[in-house]
Amino acid sequence: MANHKATKKDVRQSAKRNERNRYYGKTTRNAIRALLALSSKTEATAQLPKVVSLIDRLAKKNVIHKNKAANLKSGVANHVNALA
Repeated sequence: MANHKATKKDVRQSAKRNERNRYYGKTTRNAIRALLALSSKTEATAQLPKVVSLIDRLAKKNVIHKNKAANLKSGVANHVNALA
């Protein structure tokens, strides 16, 4: 690591962003897992907009790629629609 003041600041900012992104990513993955574990269509339908919102937020902040967000949303929507 360089000893420049700006480089040290950049390292601090990067670590802070990395920690925040890991938290939001993990929270979203847990929400997706919880949604996929539901067996009731009514509960899953109620939970779907919240999960989709979390996924959209990650894509907007460039934590995940927009295509990955689309794939995740498609997968959870298909799962909810397949519930009887």
